[in-house]
Amino acid sequence: MSLFENTLKQIEKAAKIMSLDPEIKSVMSVPQREIEVSLPVRMDNGSLRIFTGFRVQHNNACGPYKGGFRYHQQVDKGEVKALSAWMTIKCSVVGIPLGGAKGGVIVDPKLLSEGELERLTRKYVQLVAANVGPTIDVPAPDVNTTPKMMDWFADEYAKIQGKDLNGEGFALKGVVTGKTLPNGGSKGRGEATAQGGCYVLHEYAQSIGMEPAKTRVVIQGYGNAGGIAARLLAADGYSITGTSDSQGGVVSDKALDLPALTACKTEKKSVVHFAAEGVKVVTNEELLEADCDILVLAALENQVTVDNADKIKAKMILELANGPVTPEADEILAKKGIIVIPDILANAGGVTVSYFEMLQNAANKYWEEDEVKVKLKDIMVKAWQEVKANADKFKCTLREAAFITALARIEAKIKEKKLI
Repeated sequence: MSLFENTLKQIEKAAKIMSLDPEIKSVMSVPQREIEVSLPVRMDNGSLRIFTGFRVQHNNACGPYKGGFRYHQQVDKGEVKALSAWMTIKCSVVGIPLGGAKGGVIVDPKLLSEGELERLTRKYVQLVAANVGPTIDVPAPDVNTTPKMMDWFADEYAKIQGKDLNGEGFALKGVVTGKTLPNGGSKGRGEATAQGGCYVLHEYAQSIGMEPAKTRVVIQGYGNAGGIAARLLAADGYSITGTSDSQGGVVSDKALDLPALTACKTEKKSVVHFAAEGVKVVTNEELLEADCDILVLAALENQVTVDNADKIKAKMILELANGPVTPEADEILAKKGIIVIPDILANAGGVTVSYFEMLQNAANKYWEEDEVKVKLKDIMVKAWQEVKANADKFKCTLREAAFITALARIEAKIKEKKLI
């Protein structure tokens, strides 16, 4: 089943539970606009390569389209469609006035020089410029795209508009989020995805009386989101007993030495080289089945499937990645009593702070990190409370409740604006 088919199945389940207006379900089942572009880029050796890029704008009933764009050799339109729909739902779950979009280019960025990546990024902007803007569609970093690339994006967009970002065109910085701080980025953005997930996890832990000191956490993915989540959770007293990256993972009966683990990852490029007493090297598949209290999924989509869901030993799962659990696996986990805090809630901290960046760019006034964290916590805690209330009301899973929360807001907006 494709990612987009997974998304439609999730919408279908929630729609049935909440008795969603069938017309609203139909609207949510198809993107409003799909853009495909051919990107001619001059390479360093003088040759010309043509890359294929996408931008899918799913729904803007609640506000401007919002969503990252990625550089990856396996990007395809179906994946981008699914991610754009998730963005619509994710923004609505946390109640920020944004819709959903996603973009991508089929490319292995590791094979391009910095100059080639800059030319590719600027060409992408040129070909989607008519369909993006601070009040239209606001891209952001995603897989293999960086704050520096977002700076290039904003600069190229301003050139097209004939404006100076540091002059009268300052508001155009809001065409994209995730920029570097000197170019209009927001403090706290780098940690936002993991931080938002930790705020939600803390609320869940408090609700069931979970004691951090007695809680073992395994984290699949020791990259940006997973590595930061490990540090934040360890600071709160949780024991991080396992983690992984693309080469494999490590597990232990006791808490891992995170500073030493991070140093190993930096120096040797993988956690599998981490050596310490009691530490065992495992495959990524084995890591998912490790004995623990909380399994944090912070890597790729479709990691827990019908093939391995029954082997999961964790008592609960926190999804920091997009779509790491398939719908079929969800049903197995629910029958086993394993709680899943879904991606559309758990990892919404990133887009929430991106929204904060848009506000700061528009006003040309910037917030301190403590203010960002306070505002983020308020939004994430409120979203958790609303999702939990719907889970109790409809006697459904947290994922179904998150979709219900989002779809109810979108339905209200579509009807309020008489969009159909």
